[in-house]
Amino acid sequence: MNSILPYNDYGRWLSRKFPYKVQKISVDAGFSCPNRDGKISRGGCIYCNNQSFNPAYCSPEKSVTRQLEEGKTFFARKYPEMKYMAYFQAFTNTYAPLHHLRRLYEEALEVDNVVGLVIGTRPDCVDTPLLDYLQQLNSQTMVTVEYGIETSNDNTLKLINRGHDFATTRRAVEMTAERGITVGGHVIIGLPGETAEESVRQAEDMSRLPLDILKIHQMQIIKGTRLAEIFAEKPFPLYSPEEYMEVIVCYLEHLRPDMVVERFASQSPKDMLIAPHWGLKNHELTNLIVNKMKKEGRRQGSLAISKSLSAGMSL
Repeated sequence: MNSILPYNDYGRWLSRKFPYKVQKISVDAGFSCPNRDGKISRGGCIYCNNQSFNPAYCSPEKSVTRQLEEGKTFFARKYPEMKYMAYFQAFTNTYAPLHHLRRLYEEALEVDNVVGLVIGTRPDCVDTPLLDYLQQLNSQTMVTVEYGIETSNDNTLKLINRGHDFATTRRAVEMTAERGITVGGHVIIGLPGETAEESVRQAEDMSRLPLDILKIHQMQIIKGTRLAEIFAEKPFPLYSPEEYMEVIVCYLEHLRPDMVVERFASQSPKDMLIAPHWGLKNHELTNLIVNKMKKEGRRQGSLAISKSLSAGMSL
């Protein structure tokens, strides 16, 4: 546990992994998703519009190398000595034949000062040959597989058109962790139909998984999504910043203390965001959460049942 912050933050964890500053550079390698192309469904997740988080330099029309080089130029203005991890972020970045994936991943690692990979994917889009390959790659460089978990509630997964259940997530995370690969997960707080109590309950579900890293985002209504249509027809309640911070702190209290927490919020472009409008940048919200926890004497893991899953984890 971080001795300064009341939660186990990603920045400190990363500084223990590398002797230099490391920044993720997002890559859009032109993937799709099985709930978009008709393999299991169409339309994708009801909240998803990848344009809401793709940086300007990301475009599948550019090569992986060009996107990384443009990303390096963008970040080097602030930290000239920075090194980078190629973050395959847009859509499902294991949803292709293995030979195609190998070419993309290895092209990224050939770019100067790229010292690792972060691969965003769905838990129903990994298999044994792929994970065996990533295990081999992980022996040469740092590989993180980041799963879109979103929720452990099967009814909600069905509602948001994920196309898989939580048991699928559990299997994928366990198969990945067994190979010594760093495993990340992404969850959304405030999904339609989920109360604060239900969100906090799910912290225990996440704690029982052999996850190394967790990213937490608030529910956002983004233009061009099915959720935006639903919200327009029948608006449902969204958290205020104060309400969200209390849910997050309760969630952290029930989260395993050795789980690394990467972030608490996502910030979509203003011209794409329908709601909520908090007027807070991500770091400002993080500071408010930290100050709240310190003031109230609350810490990650203080109420967790699953205190540690250190065996087999890559922390």
